[in-house]
Amino acid sequence: MKKILLSTGLIFLLSMGAFAQQKSQRQMPDPEIRAKMMTDRMAEQLGLSEEQKAKILAINLENAKQRQAEAEGRKAEAEARRAQAQAQKEEIIAILTEEQRQKWEELRAARGDRERRGPRGGEIHDREEFRKRRGGN
Repeated sequence: MKKILLSTGLIFLLSMGAFAQQKSQRQMPDPEIRAKMMTDRMAEQLGLSEEQKAKILAINLENAKQRQAEAEGRKAEAEARRAQAQAQKEEIIAILTEEQRQKWEELRAARGDRERRGPRGGEIHDREEFRKRRGGN
């Protein structure tokens, strides 16, 4: 009985992990689809007239197109930064000796681990920040 429960739990956890990965890789729908979905939701919730729906759809569509253009711009900037960082890394590697290169890679890996954990393991050193996170005054 324990084996069955344990197996079922393990399968459940693995399937949840796969589902989470699929969800994060999903693309946003086109701006037209997003604008229509937003407008339809507003119409349903607010009881909009057809005239109001048409005007709100135009506003939502304009904003959805603008947000998509901004997102594409951020993506292009991020890709350019990655390419620049890769070029810098290659230039540095060309200058270093094999021993220096290995040590540099180790230092970079250690720094990456610290950056992923966040500053000091998430400790709060500011009273205002503490109050904000705690939800108090």
